[in-house]
Amino acid sequence: MRKLQNFTATLVVASAALLLSACGNPQPTDTVESLMADPERLKLLREQCKTERTRLGDELCDRVAEATNRRFFGDGKVPYNPPKESPKF
Repeated sequence: MRKLQNFTATLVVASAALLLSACGNPQPTDTVESLMADPERLKLLREQCKTERTRLGDELCDRVAEATNRRFFGDGKVPYNPPKESPKF
């Protein structure tokens, strides 16, 4: 009887620990590519990262920043083509 009580107590403690460990912050599901494809979501998250970065987390806000940079700069494969004549100032 004593062994059954010990086993039950151990099982309860292990179950509680497992449930509490699952209650952490959820991992962000937004990838850089998905944010680049959805400008409205990107705009919303940019605003939230400006005001609530601690709540959203650094990882998500870093993804938002990377998606913003990629949308602005493009894929980076366009070579620089200076004009043939220097501009006159």
